[in-house]
Amino acid sequence: MITRSVQTSQGNMAGIAAFLKNAWNKEPVILTSCAIGVVGFIIPLISPFTRYSGMINSAVPYTYPVPVRDDGNMPDVPAHPRDPQGRSLEWLKNL
Repeated sequence: MITRSVQTSQGNMAGIAAFLKNAWNKEPVILTSCAIGVVGFIIPLISPFTRYSGMINSAVPYTYPVPVRDDGNMPDVPAHPRDPQGRSLEWLKNL
């Protein structure tokens, strides 16, 4: 089994810089569109908005509760639709 280690060196960086300079000189539109695509892929991964929207989506139920008449034998159904049930959203108020 042959293993090859890849290390960044001055020669590698110079080769990448030469490639980008050559690509910019020949096809700036294609290079720009590739850069926009890469930025569009990376920005959502590092954005704090993605984190908070994920937290909000996990806290909001997919189905909303329908008012049900409590017959006294339903401990998981709140007596009133405005009664707090589920996880607290205090973290959302403190943003």
